Amino acid sequence: MPDAPRESNGSSDVTIFHNPSCSNSRAALGILQEQSVNYVVVEYLKTPPARDTLETIISKLAQPIHELVRTGDKRFVELGLDPNDYQASAPIVDLLLRHPELMQRPVVVRGERAVIARPGDRIAEILT
Repeated sequence: MPDAPRESNGSSDVTIFHNPSCSNSRAALGILQEQSVNYVVVEYLKTPPARDTLETIISKLAQPIHELVRTGDKRFVELGLDPNDYQASAPIVDLLLRHPELMQRPVVVRGERAVIARPGDRIAEILT
């Protein structure tokens, strides 16, 4: 699977915030490839999203926004964080700016819609 962005005619239909070590993220990327969707890959651990990008993702998210945070992650627990503190946009954005590894993956954005593609077949919600 390619790690590099794949674009056609200088534009892309979809952006996937991807972690290559995550099986769900790889599955979602595979679905994009199978569907011949034009997409851009953002490896968010190498290139963390900026505040405005995170705010945009949250504004387009199909699921409850608190699901964007990996509250069950070992790092979340190590930091002594409380999941109840991450129910609103501002604290979620602040947390993910400091700890991008705590962002759920993959996140797939198309137009005005975004989905946390866990499991990978949830990507269909924004491809139709």
